[in-house]
Order: sequence, then structure tokens, then C-alpha cells
Amino acid sequence: MAERIGARSKARKRAVDVLFEADQRGVPALEVLAARIAAADPELNPYTLTMVRGVVEQRARLDELISTYAQGWSLERMPAVDRALLRLGAWEVLYSDEVPDAVAVDEAITLATSLSTDDSPTFVAGLLGRLVELKPTLAL
Repeated sequence: MAERIGARSKARKRAVDVLFEADQRGVPALEVLAARIAAADPELNPYTLTMVRGVVEQRARLDELISTYAQGWSLERMPAVDRALLRLGAWEVLYSDEVPDAVAVDEAITLATSLSTDDSPTFVAGLLGRLVELKPTLAL
């Protein structure tokens, strides 16, 4: 089980890397993902592919929800890594049945702690926690 959890954590980190790179370069995430698949160094975990494709597929709704509940923060003002973390975390919470909501939120907080600013873990926790709370009432 621990090995699987570790593999999922690495898959999330790789998905955030793809989403972040796409955002920074202004190119489609699927283009970045295709380049990573072609390079196959190292080979991508299938869950990374699922997450990136899921975020791309639901991006408009994810961005709408993040913008609505970010309380005073527009997507443009957020650090790019936070945008990637929130899109991925929100996708896992709202659209993935493979992972319990609490695990998705904890993983996003852990990534925010290691990849972003000192304030990011609290921000990510608050926003994703709110989405978990509202999930039963959201039209997805």
C-alpha cells in the first residue's frame, strides 16, 4: 500500500510539473504531456496522464470554481504553481472517485508546502476544503 501511495504522490508531482510548465510557456498542457510521453524519461505513471487529461477536460469549470471561492484572489494573481496545484486538487476532489477527498486535499497541501510560498499551503487547504464542503451542492 505504501508503495502505491508513493507512486500516486509522484504521479501528482509530475502532473503539477506538466500543468505548471504549460501555464508558464503558454502552451496546451496536452502538448507538454505528449512531449513528456515521447521522452519517456522516466516513464509517466498512468495516473499522471489521467490527472492532466482530467484537468484539461474540466479546466473551464475548475477555473470558474477556483475563481469563485478564492476570496479576493484572481487566477492571474496566484502564483502559477498554486494555479496548477489548485486545478489538480480540485479535479481530484470533484471528478475523481479513485482518491478520498481528504487524501486529495492533504496531497495538494504537501505539494504546496514543498513547491510554493509559505502562505500557499493554508490557501490551498482553505480553498480545497471549501470545495469538499460544497461538493454535494455543486453542478458538475
